[in-house]
Amino acid sequence: MGRTTETEDLLRLHAPQVLGALVRRYGYFDAAEDAVQEALLAAAGQWPSAGIPDNPRGWLIKVASRRLTDALRAEEARRAREEKVAALTSRSAEDRAPHEDDTLSLLFLCCHPDLTPPAQIALTLRAVGGLTTAEIARAYLVPEATMAQRISRAKQKVRGVRFGRPDNWAERLPAVLHTLYLIFNEGHTATSGPALQRRDLAGEAIRLTRTVHRLLPDDCEVAGLLALLLLTDARRDARTGPDGDLVRLDEQDRGRWDKAAIEEGVALVTRALARRNAGPYQVRAAIAAVHDEAPSAQATDWREILGLYDVLVRLVPGPVERLNRAVAVAMVHGPEAGLAELDGLAGELGHRLDAVRGHLLERAGSYDEARAAYESAAAKTLSLPEQRYLQRRAARLRP
Repeated sequence: MGRTTETEDLLRLHAPQVLGALVRRYGYFDAAEDAVQEALLAAAGQWPSAGIPDNPRGWLIKVASRRLTDALRAEEARRAREEKVAALTSRSAEDRAPHEDDTLSLLFLCCHPDLTPPAQIALTLRAVGGLTTAEIARAYLVPEATMAQRISRAKQKVRGVRFGRPDNWAERLPAVLHTLYLIFNEGHTATSGPALQRRDLAGEAIRLTRTVHRLLPDDCEVAGLLALLLLTDARRDARTGPDGDLVRLDEQDRGRWDKAAIEEGVALVTRALARRNAGPYQVRAAIAAVHDEAPSAQATDWREILGLYDVLVRLVPGPVERLNRAVAVAMVHGPEAGLAELDGLAGELGHRLDAVRGHLLERAGSYDEARAAYESAAAKTLSLPEQRYLQRRAARLRP
């Protein structure tokens, strides 16, 4: 059992590096990915019994390179292509050490600006995360055939794109971070389905963000995103009750929060903020840190949180940020002040706006209006745990 787990961990670690090495050397993203998958299958079948090789990544690169060149020969019979393949295969996989940032280059490729955010997410999870198409489809509750088409179209769009860190990589890094943030958010609170959380997605987002942080240790926004994910994920065990239903932040058992993750997240964001010019992820992480370090819901420093939201809304004046700020306003200045902040908010907020409105109306003593808001929110969400939670809140307010 231990050997199998060790093999799975190694394959997950090396898969994006091996794919990056092949794409950097040969191009042909589609064919390279197929070759890597074959190498991973071969390793999964051989390593548990034969033992893990001394150089697992080199073994995978060698096997994948052999599979890829065989495939290229089979597909392209022309002499010119054969000569090119022969020249490539004459260089062993160890002739050049794999570039340290192949994984980062692969992330940049998967988050190419020509791709839509859903396509970027799907391709990132497939190529860098190592998830199968079926696993990604299950996570996003779409048919496997639909997800396969999405990934296939994404691969077609990036075909021919030069592999490597782009010249404008600093401009494209936000797209990489945003993709990882979206993957985490879907794992932290699933938009639909029977479970509140999809821990595999949240864990994958944290793992990939750690990789980016290791490759770009001096980037404060990368550190801020990693801190944010750790500080948010630290509460996951307390977010649901025994029946899987949602437990609100102020009602959670803080003894179940992951103290090690909180300490790591706080240290990361503290170091990042010390360098000044804080970006959105650092500010979000600072807000999460204030929540996580409070010994109780009553001891939470809402004035500090409101000040941080004031900064965040200046940086990112989006509806989600303004909605969260309205909650902070209500906690500092009263529910009526928070309700006034909700005026004019709508757009992509969906059920969240009605849920917050219901909460603030309930605090203000407007129970009939609060019940209607909760019922409206419950009708809009596709998440069954959120739906049950909102219905319970509404039921408590019935005469």
